Amino acid sequence: MAPQSGGQSARDVLEEYGEKIQQQATINANPYKKYLRANLEEATYPNDKESKDTTPSDPCKLNHEYHTNVSVGYGKDNPCGSISTVRFSDIYGGQCTDSKIKGNNTKNGGACAPFRRLFLCDQNLSHMDENKINNTDNLLLEMSLAAKYEGQSLVEKHKKFKKENSNFNTNICTVLARSFADIGDIIRGKDLFIGYNQKDRKEKEQLQNKLKNIFKNIYENLKDPEKTKYNDPKGNYYQLREDWWDANRATVWKAITCGTGENDIYSKTVDDGKITFFNEKCGRERSSVPTNLDYVPQFLRWFEEWAED
Repeated sequence: MAPQSGGQSARDVLEEYGEKIQQQATINANPYKKYLRANLEEATYPNDKESKDTTPSDPCKLNHEYHTNVSVGYGKDNPCGSISTVRFSDIYGGQCTDSKIKGNNTKNGGACAPFRRLFLCDQNLSHMDENKINNTDNLLLEMSLAAKYEGQSLVEKHKKFKKENSNFNTNICTVLARSFADIGDIIRGKDLFIGYNQKDRKEKEQLQNKLKNIFKNIYENLKDPEKTKYNDPKGNYYQLREDWWDANRATVWKAITCGTGENDIYSKTVDDGKITFFNEKCGRERSSVPTNLDYVPQFLRWFEEWAED
């Protein structure tokens, strides 16, 4: 989108807004991070012959056929699975109707899911085995798998679409940041997209129910005072999910940027006109995540994405 006053684009403004929220979220989560931060190499596979010490610490080396606790068969372990490979086309149109977007109503309209969001590679998540995803390490494994394959899909389709559409100028790092933010909304129970058809809606509802049970498992393994902080009589565990994301988002960012190259640069312009560049592979080698779009309300991100498209 064209720069606004001060040389900032709409995305830059959202990044600046999200940074303030992210900083506060980190302050809130810091005392509890050591209990929530996960390690891929600590992931376990209950009932398997090789139940532990088989997962690489690098999310780029994950393979959905081996490193997963998803029920196998019929491609359920594949994050992209049998979903459409269309990521940057308007073949399917926008998804704006009440039955597809949470919070929309026929009188006032509402948010519209962009094309990129319609077929996000998270199919494996709705098939997670809740009995095996009983700790923070196993959950990070499945989230990293989804992020890795989502990133690979976007990088591949972005190159093709850009080649066929000379007026398409969206940076791949920006595209990845948007899906990264959507994954963050899914894990935290904030995703507005209900689904594009009955099967997809059923899977998304199934996923949220599974996440509630998974975070219940994580909660029950905590001790006081952490257990008191995250107690949720309604069983949604929103604060626990929020802090888990803050503690583990860096690994998810590394996973979603696995397919990026040396020339893929993420940049942000602050209100004083200064530009910050995150060089090489969208800044994935940095210790901190370069984007804060995951702390911007989803409907605002989607609006900005539609305006750019």
